[in-house]
Order: sequence, then C-alpha cells, then structure tokens
Amino acid sequence: MVRRALLKLSGVAAVLATVLAWSNPAAALDSRFKDENGDLVADTPTDPSQQIDPSTLIFAYTPVEDPAVYAKVWDGFLRHMEKVTGKKVQFFPVQSNAAQIEAMRAGRLHVAGFNTGSNPLAVNCAGFVSFTIMASKDGHFGYEMEIITYPGSGITKVEDIKGKKMAFTSQTSNSGFKAPSAILKAEYGLEAGKDFEPVFSGKHDNSILGVANKDYPAASIANSVMHRMIARDVIKPDQVVSIYKSQTFPTTGFGYVYNLKPALQEKIKEAFFTFNWEGSALKEEFARSGEEQFIPITYKSHWEVIRKIDAANGVSYACK
Repeated sequence: MVRRALLKLSGVAAVLATVLAWSNPAAALDSRFKDENGDLVADTPTDPSQQIDPSTLIFAYTPVEDPAVYAKVWDGFLRHMEKVTGKKVQFFPVQSNAAQIEAMRAGRLHVAGFNTGSNPLAVNCAGFVSFTIMASKDGHFGYEMEIITYPGSGITKVEDIKGKKMAFTSQTSNSGFKAPSAILKAEYGLEAGKDFEPVFSGKHDNSILGVANKDYPAASIANSVMHRMIARDVIKPDQVVSIYKSQTFPTTGFGYVYNLKPALQEKIKEAFFTFNWEGSALKEEFARSGEEQFIPITYKSHWEVIRKIDAANGVSYACK
C-alpha cells in the first residue's frame, strides 16, 4: 500500500526527499547531533560536561483531549520511575505535538512518549532516543489508520469524500495526516485543498468526537484511540462507520533525551521494563486497546515505514 503510494507520487521534492531518507538517513539529524554508530538517533555526548543529570525528570505523554485523565493514568508508573531512578518525576501535560517537541529541544522535557508521526521529528530535531513501545502480552504492537464517518453522512466509500470536509489532527501526525494524505492521493487521486476541504482538530480524540457528533463528515484517526474511547463509553460504536483501514503502524514510542547521563538512561530503561502492569491504572487504560507491557524497539527499524510515508509526502525533519 505505502509502496504504491511512493511509486505513484512524482515531482522533484518527493524524489529528493526519498533520496535523502534512504541514501543517507543520518543526514536528517540536526547539525548539533552526532550519529557515529548509524542507528539514526543522536549519540550521547562523550564529554561528561555536556551530559545532564536533572534532580527532577519531566515526563510527557503524547497530546490527548483531557491531559488530567492521563496524569492519573501515568501516576503509578511515574512513582515507579522515581523509585528506580532516585529522582523526582513530574508529569507535564502537553497541548500539542509541536509544544512537546519544542519542550524537549529546549531542555524542559527529559522522558516522553511521542506519537507515531511526531517521533521522527522529535528524533531528528530534539534529540529524542526512543527505545520502547507498548505491546500486548504476546508481543503484538501497533495500530491502524482508519477513515471514519457517521451513519447517514452520505459517505459510504473513500471516493465520496470528494467535495466535502475531512478532519485531520495535525500535520505532524502519521495517522492523523501524513499517511492518509499519501494514500488518498496515490490510491484515490484525492488531494487536500483541491478535491476536499481539510480541517484540523488538533487531536485524535477531537476528530473522533467531531465525527460522532456529526461536526465532521469524515476524519482520519488512529483506531487505538477510538477503541479506548469506545471502551470508556465516550462514544458509542454505532456513532461511527469505518470506510478505510490501513496496514499496521507502530504506536507511541517512548524514550529519553539524548544528553542524559548514561547511568540515568539505563535507570530509565529499567523503570519501563520492570514496571508491574497488574492492577495498575496504566493497564486499566491501555488494555482497552490491547497493550499490557513495554517491549524494546529501535527507531531505525520500527519507524522505517513512517519514514517512507514522510518521504512520499516530502516531509522535512529540519528544525524550525
């Protein structure tokens, strides 16, 4: 599916982006970072004076509709991280992907979960090092991008979006913008601003609620978010209808900023991999979409399909 999207896109920008992303992926890293081992993420500075060891670790989860809800969900995990690291850990409720990336870039964020689409920008612009992802008991992870509508909208297939409004989340989101943009153009000949009117809701929760409440005739969303909203009874299953489902993508990647002291990096990893999910608020929330453990991943391999989608869209990872 994504391969077809790449082949069908044309133009100098797309070609150059593809060449850059695949002939020399490390070139996407901001100039202040080094990648001597070729893993596509920023190396820890070798000079100890350039490494940081904050007394309080700031943690942020990807933007959601109600950050207060997720502050409670993550509280038990953060208390566990405090015990493992010996540091105070504070939850930072971010309002947007851009704000989350800027916070890490400015040194105000140390540990985070960046959503699928913003992960590459966080890696290349903010020095984010992702090392884990949520998964089911059997090790399965990921989600699908779905295009949804509501019953009676007049939209029964993707082609029916032409001439109507379609909600995206933000331009940094994979399932909320980048993947559907590439797929709609390559497979259906539909371009935002030309064949339909794009609107931006800011978050998957907002897009899903907007469709359920008939504010948007269609939206592209991450179905893991929709499944949790249905499980919490935020929306009813019969309020939405899916007209497209993609291949599986990696979900939120968790990690730390590159210049933490190596010993602290290891303690943060230990906190993730030793957390007991049983009876936790984290399990109560994320088991609704199938996740019950943290497993190791690498940005280089697990985000390969996302970098392909970005190349197809001519996305730049340059810091602004």
